[in-house]
Amino acid sequence: MTHFDKFFGLKAITLTAALSLSAGLALAGDNVTSGQILDALKPKAPVTRGLSAGPQADPAVQAKESTFLNTVRNRPTRSLSTGEREQIAELAASKPKIDLEIQFDYNSADIAKTSVPSVQALGKALSDPALKGSTFVVAGHTDAIGGEEYNQGLSERRADTIKKYLVQNYGLNGTDLVTVGYGKTKLKDTANGADPINRRVQVVNMDTKTASK
Repeated sequence: MTHFDKFFGLKAITLTAALSLSAGLALAGDNVTSGQILDALKPKAPVTRGLSAGPQADPAVQAKESTFLNTVRNRPTRSLSTGEREQIAELAASKPKIDLEIQFDYNSADIAKTSVPSVQALGKALSDPALKGSTFVVAGHTDAIGGEEYNQGLSERRADTIKKYLVQNYGLNGTDLVTVGYGKTKLKDTANGADPINRRVQVVNMDTKTASK
């Protein structure tokens, strides 16, 4: 049996809406704070054994997830296959995540000036001791303008740009940041594919450990 037999696409969510997390909600907008990001990405405490709200995480599944992450941890973003990208998306379904408004200049991997504060807030959040030792997926997305192959490459470069910024400015370990690009395959606004909000980044905490108190 495998837990990787169901296709999962990263759901597009509007910036003003509540973002669906593994256990709870977080809001992200134009002025997202490091505190909001931190709260969204913190591992959630397991359900008390006496409360029948669902089974505990299967150690075998966790081990399988860890093994897979280790195969992509140090890989160049562009080297990931379609199957690997979708497997990352599937695993992200049950992890703490946040869809950030990190905009990029049109047809570019350069971070828009208006989005620099959001990237800085992300850096502060990922540097917090509560997230120490976690592995994060940084997923890049484009709008629907242009061909699939070009947009795929552009989304990968955008994810790499965020990783480079975080490593250079916040001293994060590059091996703890797995970058992946989804091109225009997972639009935030499917009804308006050309909208700039589709040029964004999603961050997922792939670890299943709970934050210590």
